[in-house]
Amino acid sequence: DSAQVVLDWERTAFATIYPATPIPVGVPLLGYTSLAMHDAIRHSAARPDSSETAAAATAAHHVLAHYLPPGADAALDAQLAASLATVPNGTAEDRGVRTGEKVAEWLIEDRADDGYGDTSIHYTLPPAIGTWQPTPPATDMLGAWIGSMDPLVVRRLARVDAVRSQTQTDTAMFFNSNSATMVGDALVRYLAAHPATIEETAWLFAAMHGAMTDSLIKCWQLKRDVGFWRPFQAVAGAADDGNPDTQPETGWTSLLPAPPYSDYVSGHGCLTGPAVEVVRTTLGETTPLELRSSAAPGAPRTYATLTHLEHDAFSSRIWGGLHFRDAMADAYAIGHRTARKVMEELH
Repeated sequence: DSAQVVLDWERTAFATIYPATPIPVGVPLLGYTSLAMHDAIRHSAARPDSSETAAAATAAHHVLAHYLPPGADAALDAQLAASLATVPNGTAEDRGVRTGEKVAEWLIEDRADDGYGDTSIHYTLPPAIGTWQPTPPATDMLGAWIGSMDPLVVRRLARVDAVRSQTQTDTAMFFNSNSATMVGDALVRYLAAHPATIEETAWLFAAMHGAMTDSLIKCWQLKRDVGFWRPFQAVAGAADDGNPDTQPETGWTSLLPAPPYSDYVSGHGCLTGPAVEVVRTTLGETTPLELRSSAAPGAPRTYATLTHLEHDAFSSRIWGGLHFRDAMADAYAIGHRTARKVMEELH
């Protein structure tokens, strides 16, 4: 079967998960969907006369329909009908559909008590120097429960007027896009032009989104339990931070708006790092991914190396005034290690 079904359903997942959910909240849903397609294709391929296309489409449809609000049903149903229309009617289609249904059922049952959406978990660190606090009127961090989720794959384990070049400002704005879909969207378009087998394509997205999910879980645990303050809070509180070499600066604000969770570690890094590491390990350091930004419409960016891409994505959050450097460095370390572990688990 053609790998096109995987690319179609990755696009469908991007379009239905966002903007229906905040960026971090939607990442596990990408992981669930991609792993369901990977498992459905694997099980279908092991059976005689079963359609991998029907299996993958059905699994993705059922997982997304389970987790997303009812308003997404029409788009999901239409995409399923379109996918199944490419499969000849008969035994192979029927067996593929049944396989996809069973895989989706297994995944949903397995993840039923994994902590997704558990609103009983909150950010509880008391106010103190160096400790992030929600910006009123908010009283909690976004998605505090993410840090307590069961792992998905790895079961074992700047200121507006600052001195900043126009290139740095442009890069900060460009990467202030949806970090949960930016690399994946580029990978969909790359694979459309450089086709792989259906098994290889499903594995790639299962590894990418599985690694992103498990990295995000660790990231949100640290954001909730360490709770280090954002640069704008550190600048405002510099008179009381115990360091005689720092002074507060009235009116300091970041170039980019601060999200409703703490600095350490960077969520952007914990999503971009594992996604890029999977592509690097599988397709090579010089894979030309064309990145498109929803935050800075205009020309897309293609980098000569994935290391250069990561450099700009890493630096963009510092140039944008959202993170200290340690938050970025440690996020990429988590993302890269998690990606390598996930790839081991899925082989």
